[in-house]
Amino acid sequence: MEKVTLDLNEKGHGAFRLNDGAEELGEMVVGINGSEMTVYHTEIDPSQEGKGLAKVLLDAMVAHARENHLKVKPLCTYVAAQMKRHPDQYADVWQPAQP
Repeated sequence: MEKVTLDLNEKGHGAFRLNDGAEELGEMVVGINGSEMTVYHTEIDPSQEGKGLAKVLLDAMVAHARENHLKVKPLCTYVAAQMKRHPDQYADVWQPAQP
């Protein structure tokens, strides 16, 4: 069974990790500073690609942002693309890049 956990260090840097038992299937690297969460990178194990696992990580990250009243700054191309494609789903947490 897939499980997402958030591991952060004392400076607020870390990752959402997607595991199936002892096997890590993917991670989403983030940093939290105050009320802002920056998403840097999402990576899925190549043997697991195409199964929707990046979306599982995205959903967990967004749920965490909502629960903790955080704005998401997506530097990760996957997260930025999803937020641009579905702005209504993420308007409450998305902090678009400033020009």
